[in-house]
Amino acid sequence: MSNDKISDKRHLRSVATRQKLLEAAKEVFLEEGFQKATISQMIKKANIGYGTAYVHFEGKEDLLCVLMENVMAQFYEIAEISFFPKSKDEAEQIINKQTYSFLKMAEAERNMMQIFEQAIGVSSVISDKWKAIREKFIQRISMDIAYSQQNGLARATLNDEIVARGWFFTNEMYLWEIVRNEHHHSVEEIATTITSLYATGLYL
Repeated sequence: MSNDKISDKRHLRSVATRQKLLEAAKEVFLEEGFQKATISQMIKKANIGYGTAYVHFEGKEDLLCVLMENVMAQFYEIAEISFFPKSKDEAEQIINKQTYSFLKMAEAERNMMQIFEQAIGVSSVISDKWKAIREKFIQRISMDIAYSQQNGLARATLNDEIVARGWFFTNEMYLWEIVRNEHHHSVEEIATTITSLYATGLYL
């Protein structure tokens, strides 16, 4: 067998091991919560050697960072919906759809999001990771606002980055309310209401 083939097989095995460990970690986090979960439980559940596990991840925070990236990638796909509105109404429709999908995703991913919230509160590593994810969303929203401003649809005097930050924080607050099951209105009503306020303030 050529060296390339051996290296390919090793790589595939390594990817499979990493995936096995992530799946085991997810189960343990959901069963135990962030603070009680240990990497030993995850390694045992994944049925792999300690040495092998530490080749892939430094510890449970490292594992949760990857799980968080995977979940939030689904949210980010919503943020990346193409945004080239021709009018205020069209902009509002797209934003409403994005907001609704974003908050519905919080409902669908409630169990894992609860673990993230626990971890953000006690781990600076996870808290920093969340801040980095948040910034990525804010940058994306900022681009959409700048596009609308350049095309005469939105108020050009407003700082796009500050508006984007405010808009993301509004969504994030409702996201955590939904994760905690503390929201008093339907996701649809929340999305429509906050989108209407946002679009009225920003668009001409």
